[in-house]
Amino acid sequence: MTRLLLSLCLLVLMSSYAKAQGLHTIKGRTIDTASTTLLSGTSVAVLNAKDSTLVKFTRTTENGSFEISGIKSGKFILLVSYPKYADFVDHFTLDSTTQVKDYGKINLTGMAKILADVIIKGNRNAIKIKGDTTEFDPKAYNIEPNSKVEDLIKQFPGFQVDKDGKITAQGKTVPKVLVDGEEFFGDDPTLVTKNLRADMVESVQLYDKASDQASFTGIDDGEKTKTLNIKLKEDKKNGYFGKVQGGYGTKDFYQGQAMFNKFWGKKKFSAYGILGNNGTVGLGWDDRDKYSGSSGLTVGDDGGMYFSYGGGDDLDSYDGRYNGQGLPVARTGGLHFDNKWNKDKESINTNYKIGSIRVKGNNSVISQNNLSSGTQYTNSNEDFDKDMFRQKLDVTYELKIDTTLTMKVSVDGALKKSNSTNSFKTETTNATNDILNSSKRDLSNEVDDQNFNMNVLFTKKLKKKGRTLSLNLNQSINKSNGEGYLNSLNTSLKQTGLVDSLTNQLKENDITNNSFKLNAAYTEPLSKTLTLVMNYGLTLMNGKSDRRSFNQSASGRYDILDTVYSNNFELNQTINQGGAIFNYKKGKTVINFGSKFSGVNFKQDDVYHNRTYIRNFVNYMPQASYQYRFSQQKSFRLNYNGNTNQPSLDQLQPVRLNNDPFNVVEGNQDLRPSFRSSVNASYNSYKVLTSQSIWLSASYSFTANPIISDVTTDGVGKSTYRYINYNDKMQTNYYLYGQFGRKVKFLNMDVGVNVDVNGNSSYNFITVDKIRTLNNTKNYTYGGGLNVSKYKEKKYNFYVRFGPTYNISRVSVGSNSDGIGYSGYFYGNLQLPAKFEISSDGDYQYNGKTQVLNKSFERFIWNASLGKKFFKSENLKFSLTVNDILNQNVGFNRTATNTSISETRNTTIQRYFMFSVSWDFNKMGGVKTQK
Repeated sequence: MTRLLLSLCLLVLMSSYAKAQGLHTIKGRTIDTASTTLLSGTSVAVLNAKDSTLVKFTRTTENGSFEISGIKSGKFILLVSYPKYADFVDHFTLDSTTQVKDYGKINLTGMAKILADVIIKGNRNAIKIKGDTTEFDPKAYNIEPNSKVEDLIKQFPGFQVDKDGKITAQGKTVPKVLVDGEEFFGDDPTLVTKNLRADMVESVQLYDKASDQASFTGIDDGEKTKTLNIKLKEDKKNGYFGKVQGGYGTKDFYQGQAMFNKFWGKKKFSAYGILGNNGTVGLGWDDRDKYSGSSGLTVGDDGGMYFSYGGGDDLDSYDGRYNGQGLPVARTGGLHFDNKWNKDKESINTNYKIGSIRVKGNNSVISQNNLSSGTQYTNSNEDFDKDMFRQKLDVTYELKIDTTLTMKVSVDGALKKSNSTNSFKTETTNATNDILNSSKRDLSNEVDDQNFNMNVLFTKKLKKKGRTLSLNLNQSINKSNGEGYLNSLNTSLKQTGLVDSLTNQLKENDITNNSFKLNAAYTEPLSKTLTLVMNYGLTLMNGKSDRRSFNQSASGRYDILDTVYSNNFELNQTINQGGAIFNYKKGKTVINFGSKFSGVNFKQDDVYHNRTYIRNFVNYMPQASYQYRFSQQKSFRLNYNGNTNQPSLDQLQPVRLNNDPFNVVEGNQDLRPSFRSSVNASYNSYKVLTSQSIWLSASYSFTANPIISDVTTDGVGKSTYRYINYNDKMQTNYYLYGQFGRKVKFLNMDVGVNVDVNGNSSYNFITVDKIRTLNNTKNYTYGGGLNVSKYKEKKYNFYVRFGPTYNISRVSVGSNSDGIGYSGYFYGNLQLPAKFEISSDGDYQYNGKTQVLNKSFERFIWNASLGKKFFKSENLKFSLTVNDILNQNVGFNRTATNTSISETRNTTIQRYFMFSVSWDFNKMGGVKTQK
């Protein structure tokens, strides 16, 4: 009896203490709405309403009940979650009037029936962070009838899509878009984003795609591409859909597009065609990254060197690039097919693309070279007419031989024919407007390119868990044959006055690159948390660059070889590469560290001059990374990469050119390699209940023993370039991008702010009047902006972005050029009665005056359209569009390099009116099983 009285007293005292401290209890029971089944094991969390941090957590008992005690007064959120059921979310307040918060029965509804007749309170988990992958759930965003993937991703935080469909995510361009992890027409992401229906998408993943071998081993090999993967709903993989669009406008502008897609089971077939002269080009064939960028050689990551096909040479092979400069006429089409069969053991993916593009236009450049002896002004004008026809075929076949062994074979080939004519007029004057030099040049060329690549990857899982072996074989053959004419009249100031020199030559180029690469990787688990990856690579390469210049003889034929401006180089290389990487994984932590080494034996024969150049060197590539994943919505990554940079052949032994006699490059065979170190960090965070997202990324790199230019400029504006190593200073680069966004409830808007900072510091020597001076160039850009978006279903939606930039361009020799700028973009859509709608977008750019340039630049490109939709499905639409209403679309670019500042203006597409009609068709059914 005494014990019972003591127990009762203790309970009373505890209850009194709890009331005194303001502690509360929350309880309830979870149940399936449809079957009235009690749901045991349901997770129940109490979160702070202010910042969504966890207060207390529990799981329901066998009878579905739960009770959470000891909670102080305040504002909270109750989050109840059960697999395959919609979340239950409720905001509540605990105060002195509520001792026990009893929810009673909490009815949870299965996801399959959520759209039927139940409204769930709260937000969906719109974003998940899985390691290096950020996954977006389309169900948390707004999808209009017949809207496309592009309309969906515009709503994702940290994403931007411009009028041409170019995607920027978290401050970086996204060049690749996959469908269910597979290539879909290869290298033109707009074919997916502008044509695939948004209501077919299950999820969208953003990640840095590694090579196939790196994906298998799980170890970063440095080869990454920012990638979007569109995962389709299972019930949207049977049927057909597509779109047909056409339009005609003033000034004879026109456009036409058609795309047909048929999905059945695990098969996909697609066909498309695009034509137009209004900038809709549909060409993303991006093989420029392999062999391009200099007049002689480019260097690969393994230290191997390739002869390039143009990009500064007399004969420049037009690659089909259209970046808004000039007036284009494009015709292109393609076919796609992929399939899986034999219980998914075999798969095939193939694409065929054919097309042509012609671009005509004009570029005008004003340059100012600020030297210690005075300022030199250069005006340059270019008229160009470029045409390209190309077709490309690629096939990928994958075979799972057994549960441990796979083989993947990829083959692609391309044929390209390009023609171009360029006319240049340049003039350089001094501060008193006296002519120092001038040049008139006409270039015409015709180039045939052939490319073939084959890649075979074998992957094998060995008996011990985590022990693997992979072998990658690659063969590539690339050929380019060109023929063209150079006619130039060059005038320079001499003591006797202005002196002319005339060049009239036939140019013939024959360039070939062959390479065979082998790379083997072996993974060995050393413990449950530590794995070792070892790799060995062998590369055999040979190339030929035969560039001939012929002068005209008395007979009128071009048959006199100019040995000064003719070069015939033959190149042979053997590269051995090895390395070891350690991978540590435990809990939420992943650490990689190790290094690779490559030894290069380089031999080049100068056939015309009977010289041989031999160079043997070693490249060193250390790497380390640390990743910590706090949760599905938060992660942090830090990594370091170092690499040896070898001098290019343009710096060691340049090809002699006479297309620009006022800018000459001399070789320096005593150049030594430099070493570049780079540190990168990123942090991602997303809070479900407040839709708050944070994306941060930063990098800093520095180069020791950099290769810098040593420029000598004479009194008539002729510059001679030579490259040297500079040990006393390091070149530096840095980059910072930050983005914060969240939903503002009282406005029902998504609001975001971003910061973008980048800069670099470099050095070069400048010699003027025999006085040699070290110049330090610093270029910094500080930018930021605010973006606001809102969506009101079936009424309106808009997106606005605006912010300032401040550019700093400082040189220790010459004049500084700092200036402020502004940029902005908006898009809006208003739905009117009777299925009418108004859409508009605008792009604003302002570049202010600087200490050197006393003129500012301002441009506002404003477009608008009025449309009318028909039928219940709203799949037929008529539109009247006005492009560039204010007629201000003038191409403009401002650059600063060392002591020179340039402004470029070019021909672009300006104001026109267009009437167009588009029809979306869709007949997608359920999933059919495939035997």
